[in-house]
Amino acid sequence: MGEDGAVTSAPQRPDGPIPTPRLIATDLDGTLLRDDKSVSPRTVAALAAAEEAGIEVFFVTGRPARWMDVVSDHVHGHGLAICANGAAVVDLHAGREFVQVRSLPRAAALAVVDALRTATPGTSFAVELTTGINYEPAYPPFFKDPAARIATAEELLKEDTAGGAAPVLKLLAHHSELAPDAFLTLARSAAGEYASITRSSPTALLEISGHGVSKASTLALCCAERGISPAEVVAFGDMPNDVEMLSWAGISYAMGNAHPDVIAAASGRTVANNEDGVALVIEQILAERIARQQA
Repeated sequence: MGEDGAVTSAPQRPDGPIPTPRLIATDLDGTLLRDDKSVSPRTVAALAAAEEAGIEVFFVTGRPARWMDVVSDHVHGHGLAICANGAAVVDLHAGREFVQVRSLPRAAALAVVDALRTATPGTSFAVELTTGINYEPAYPPFFKDPAARIATAEELLKEDTAGGAAPVLKLLAHHSELAPDAFLTLARSAAGEYASITRSSPTALLEISGHGVSKASTLALCCAERGISPAEVVAFGDMPNDVEMLSWAGISYAMGNAHPDVIAAASGRTVANNEDGVALVIEQILAERIARQQA
């Protein structure tokens, strides 16, 4: 997913020794996963070693729950994952059951649609529900879903339509001509008062959540439930939807393939996702922990 030149040398670490964290929070696409969407054997081993050492691991992703099979075999302990940029917490041990939903109010979603139709003509929309995705005729079906309903966003967001009572997790907005960052800037200016707007795709595809809903805010709630402070969290990410989480965590790493805004937000930098950058840092954390114990 990344947009910057890949870093393949040793990680650029925060100053001083890294204390053993109580929780590791990692994005998936462009971060934990390789570009072929696989989890490397090295990463699988590092995740298992972290959990064995008593460090909780949270997958924190923009993906919907239905796309979590790629990592469902690699979640240990609590089994929870944060999906849809913080709109949902799901239990991967219980068949991706929703544990918490922070929905986008339909009135707010409609306000965003109206604002973007005016500010960025040519925008097409999709609506991500707890029950699946529906989209407009002009919206590119990146991953075709035969069960999807196709209609205007205004129609899809009506409460009285089939399945209309299902919570809205995200509104997706796509533009075929605008540059991705330019689209994000325009959308935040035009509709930022109604919702949280971010992006994680290399295309001009925006992800729109309830106001104040982000990876960071939901991760903070999960950590508070466990008595874990931001200082006890190490986070990893590569795209703008990771910026808040990396800024919130006590120690954070931008991937070697990360967007410039992510590099600016993180306290350190590791190598690219295809070079197992997350695993490399986990290995260093655990090695330092053993060294302290033996000192």
